[in-house]
Amino acid sequence: MVFSLKEMKKNILKTQYILFMQKYIFYLLLFFSPVFSLIGREVSTSPFVFEEIEIEEKEADLFSILNLSDHGLSFEAFYYAMSGYEKLHAEGKLENPDLLTIIDFSQSSKNKRLYVLDLKEQKLLHHTWVSHGRNTGDEFAENFSNINGSWKSSLGFYLTKGTNMGASVGFSMILEGLEKGFNDNAKMRQIIMHGADYATEDFIKRTGRLGRSFGCPAVSPEIIKPIVNSIRDGSLMFIYYPDDHYLSNSDLLSDFGMNS
Repeated sequence: MVFSLKEMKKNILKTQYILFMQKYIFYLLLFFSPVFSLIGREVSTSPFVFEEIEIEEKEADLFSILNLSDHGLSFEAFYYAMSGYEKLHAEGKLENPDLLTIIDFSQSSKNKRLYVLDLKEQKLLHHTWVSHGRNTGDEFAENFSNINGSWKSSLGFYLTKGTNMGASVGFSMILEGLEKGFNDNAKMRQIIMHGADYATEDFIKRTGRLGRSFGCPAVSPEIIKPIVNSIRDGSLMFIYYPDDHYLSNSDLLSDFGMNS
C-alpha cells in the first residue's frame, strides 16, 4: 500500500503540535527559571522539522521504507511530488501510475539527485546523477525558466512520453510539461531526457561538478535506456527546487494547501 498523502499531512500537523508544545514548555521554563534565561536556545517552527520517531513509527511510510533520506532526497521534495502525483492520478492523467520520478535540484550536481520510485512494489529502481541547465547554475541549480533559448531547467510536473533517436543525443525520451507558465514550453524547447558524457561520475572527478545541458535532464549514457524504458509512456516526473514563486503558484499543489 502506497503511503497516503492524508496520513503524511496528519503527521505534519502532529509534528507542528509537538514543536508548539516544546516551544511552550521552553518558555515556561524560561519564565520560571533564571538559569534558562541564560540559554539562547532557538526552537524551529518549520513544518518540515521531523522528529526521528515521526519517521520510524509508520511502516507504511514509503519515504522511510525506501530509506530516501539516506539516499539524500529531502522530505519536502517527496511530499510535493506525492501531492501532484495524487491529484493527477485521481484525474486519470497517468497511464503508468506505478512509477514516479523525482529530480531534487536542491542538491549539489555532484550528488545522485534523480530517483525513480516504484510505488507499487515499493522499490527504488534508479538513483543516479542528472544535469541541470547551463544557465540554471554551476554546481548548484539556482535559476529556472520556461523561455525558449534560456538554457535553463524548468520546474514542476512532467508526463513522460515516447522515445526518440536524435541525431546529436541518440536515444532519448520526450517530456510533456504539465504546468502552464513553468514548463509547458518543454516540447517547443525540445526538453527531453537523454544521455550525455558530461552527466557521469567521471566528469565530476575531472571537473569538480556535473556537466550542464541546454535545459534537459541528462543522465549517463550507460543508464539512459534502463531509466527511459522503465518510466516512458505516461508516468510522472517531478523536478523540484524550493523556489517560492513556483511553490506558491503551482496549480498542481494548490489543493494541498501549498499556495494558500
